[in-house]
Amino acid sequence: MRVHLCAVGRLRAGPERDLVDAYSDRFTRIGRGIGLGPLNEIEVEDRTARGPVAEAALLARAIPDGATIWVLDERGRAATSPEFARQLARVRDAGTGDLGILIGGADGIDPALRQKADRLVSFGPMVWPHMLARVMLAEQLYRAAAILTGAPYHRA
Repeated sequence: MRVHLCAVGRLRAGPERDLVDAYSDRFTRIGRGIGLGPLNEIEVEDRTARGPVAEAALLARAIPDGATIWVLDERGRAATSPEFARQLARVRDAGTGDLGILIGGADGIDPALRQKADRLVSFGPMVWPHMLARVMLAEQLYRAAAILTGAPYHRA
């Protein structure tokens, strides 16, 4: 199952970019053997500054047709890392070819796009900057793949 991390904003060179790239590479490498990956990062940017509605249109176009959609949102359900791994495996095992995971911009995801999501995922009740949320998501995807393969990365 291909995983598409679709995010509003460009992640420029720096520590966040380095971390996303490192976790993405690790996820793709370890996930290959269990039917996960590659992790494809798609960045969209609303140059017209029309806000969440315009960003939602860009994100919707970035998602492959027929993909399962998860949206990062503070109103979503928080999960432990093993639960997140099981959710990822369930989507894969259902025969899903593509999973799009969306991260909105500064004002979040437009409600109309949020309603189309198959799952709302939360990293807790706090709001995180979208650039850090991208790093956290990439790390959790790698951690999920490690859990599913029995790799020692996750020690809980």
